[in-house]
Amino acid sequence: PPLAAGCIAGGIEAMAVWPMEYIKTQLQLQSKAKGARLPYTGMISGLSYTVRTTGFLSLYRGLAPTLIGSIPKAGIRFGLNAQIKDRLRDSDGKLTAGKNFVAGLGAGVAEALVIVAPVETVKTKCIELNMPFVKGFGHIVKTE
Repeated sequence: PPLAAGCIAGGIEAMAVWPMEYIKTQLQLQSKAKGARLPYTGMISGLSYTVRTTGFLSLYRGLAPTLIGSIPKAGIRFGLNAQIKDRLRDSDGKLTAGKNFVAGLGAGVAEALVIVAPVETVKTKCIELNMPFVKGFGHIVKTE
């Protein structure tokens, strides 16, 4: 169950924070673009502007790669953490603080390498290209 619970939690987390992640990424990309200026400068004005001009659901543009990544990411983190903890327990079933730390560290590193870095790269590129996930992923594969 830690894997399933992690997957569900990851999906809920991604959907809850995505609108802010979307605006943050837009602001980051703006700072890299030469001469391009967004009609907003912060989180609140960005959320307000986006809802006013393109509708509430447009705040979820680009969510697919993050959602696809967040579900297994959290599942890996929770599931692997539980597995590592089980292997590190002593004969009495106890786990020291150090071993608990190692379990969390191992799960976090695996999560970052397997899911986070690739998904974040695709997500940012899709937003920059203003393309939906599948089309953007195809474009990235062809051109990079």
